[in-house]
Amino acid sequence: MIRTAFARKAPLPRQAAPAVGKPRMKSCKVCRARFEPRMPLQVACGLACAAEHGKKVTAQQKAKKQRTERQETKSKLIALEPLEYFLKKAERACNAYIRARDAGQGCISCGRHDADVWNAGHFISVGANRTLRFDEDNIHLQCARPCNKDKGGNIHEYRKGLLKKIGPERLARLDGWHEPVKMTREKAEGIERYYKDKIKQLKEAS
Repeated sequence: MIRTAFARKAPLPRQAAPAVGKPRMKSCKVCRARFEPRMPLQVACGLACAAEHGKKVTAQQKAKKQRTERQETKSKLIALEPLEYFLKKAERACNAYIRARDAGQGCISCGRHDADVWNAGHFISVGANRTLRFDEDNIHLQCARPCNKDKGGNIHEYRKGLLKKIGPERLARLDGWHEPVKMTREKAEGIERYYKDKIKQLKEAS
């Protein structure tokens, strides 16, 4: 059909808008009853359920705020802790790994398997050489009593046990010189995460 000049100026007829269907049924967030919402964001079937839902949302928001505030307070307090606090946490994780690694092997010093309490005993103490604090060749399963506590580590027998377990070359390395390592909070936290991951891997492998 050829449109005339007048027809070309006239606007095209509008198409009828598609019919809007009924809103989809929803489940009430409170009583779980099915209802037909009157508004797009309506989540409750009536006023009573809407009020109850509002209380629940308010309580959740309050709890979330309290958790955030507690976490912020905890973070501020931790930031004030000295370096030794983080080193102790790292050492606990390391010692827990050593006990898991050596479980069932017996005491490195006396060889007993029936101790009431097991320690992760250092061959060269932390006080004698802090560089070896987290050296796995330097830490082994040891009975708390008598070896670790009453006999000060029972070092003479510890050396014999190390010679059998790790060999003369690795033992000589422990006896040698070690360059001091400057520790920081970030390093200590990294060590703690490292040993927690190793414990997890041991559990998964068992």
